[in-house]
Amino acid sequence: MPSDSVIPSSFRDPSGFVFTHEGIVYRQVNLSYKAEYDRLMESGCYSSLVQKGWLLPHEELNNSISHTHEGYITLRPEQLPFISFPYEWSFDMLKDAALLTLSIQKECIHHGMVLKDATPYNIQWHKGKPVFIDSLSFATYDEAEPWVAYRQFCESFAAPLLLMHHKKYPLHPLFLAWPDGIPLPLTRSLLPFKTRFSLHTYLHIHLHAKMSGGNKPASGNKTARFSKQKMLNLISSLETMIAKLQLAPQKSTWSGYYDEAAQRDDYLPAKKALVQDWISKLTSIHTAIDLGANDGAFSRLLASQQIFTIAADFDPFCINHLYQAIKTEKLSGIHPLVMDLSNPSPAIGPYKGERDSFIQRTHTDLGLALALIHHLAIGKNIPFHKIAALMAAACHTLIIEFVPKADEKVKLMLQGREDIFTDYHEAAFENAFSAYFTIVEKAPVAQSGRTLYLMQKNAD
Repeated sequence: MPSDSVIPSSFRDPSGFVFTHEGIVYRQVNLSYKAEYDRLMESGCYSSLVQKGWLLPHEELNNSISHTHEGYITLRPEQLPFISFPYEWSFDMLKDAALLTLSIQKECIHHGMVLKDATPYNIQWHKGKPVFIDSLSFATYDEAEPWVAYRQFCESFAAPLLLMHHKKYPLHPLFLAWPDGIPLPLTRSLLPFKTRFSLHTYLHIHLHAKMSGGNKPASGNKTARFSKQKMLNLISSLETMIAKLQLAPQKSTWSGYYDEAAQRDDYLPAKKALVQDWISKLTSIHTAIDLGANDGAFSRLLASQQIFTIAADFDPFCINHLYQAIKTEKLSGIHPLVMDLSNPSPAIGPYKGERDSFIQRTHTDLGLALALIHHLAIGKNIPFHKIAALMAAACHTLIIEFVPKADEKVKLMLQGREDIFTDYHEAAFENAFSAYFTIVEKAPVAQSGRTLYLMQKNAD
């Protein structure tokens, strides 16, 4: 995205917009939101939320950078190293984002304010934790009105979490089909019949869908009146329901990958030693992406060197396990991401301009692609030159592992299918990647037959 430009996702909010200037992200507060913003700051709500680590802090600037007539004040929020979206989150990431939203709503009530938006797109991951990023999502609390964002919360958070809990499978890609949340009537039809006998699920999904008629927003019910206590009871009920939801543990395709790899002589220690040695020689490496991260063994290695690392893998169970470890171990330098590199997140929204694609958002100093090439080239039939182009778009320096056809894992992949991969060999691999990268070093990984490459992106 070019500098000095409005971030496309801002077009929906007349209260202000987010823009970049000289590589820094800013938020403009418009005059139309002046009263609400002043109340947020003067009521103690902002200070309390920031102190708890729930709201991204910002600095107020006296000068106007955008030079628009409707501007009231410009904010310089604490900068985030990476932006992700709910269709890239694991189950527990979405669950924690939901619980954070409810905690913020509860805290707002105590300060005479309320969240007017309850969408997961207002949550990002910073220093290993979810944080609310939209300072313009707060409004003055009116006890005579129901929570305007109630239906949005139920469709955007409760619905997908309940479906994943009961169907026992990650369904995060549903956000690509329904970016504004899964419609309550659809959720109601997909949930097991027994959920009608669960008090909280019945109230927030089944009855909610029935009372809203499937089309009208919950706030359209003019007879509903919420006292402060009723509002807190509503939030408490949602918290109780969400907190109990779990993704049933399953042994996924790659959940035991590193356990198996550790049994191959000195393969894993040798690979870690090589990666560690090459990283120690690199300069100006501050950000990285671990493509095919699995349980995050190499992401941890990078993070231990103070390198912010996006740990991406197509297996949602592995990423969910990694996220749980990040929480338990308080690892602040790893951002887990569910990502299928054969079908990465596209740009979505009007003219594909509201949410950037995974490729548009990913520009790191270093990329790791370990034990991955055969899964893309043979498992997904993606030619080397297309894989190379993907890697070149994601990073400037690349450490990649070539796995030959003689490898047992490749032989297993080719069992029961015709071997049409005549170009799958080391020379073709090097030739394809040379169009984008210069090979700096290559080294065998112990006695595994696999080769590790250190590559530097060619000058444009």
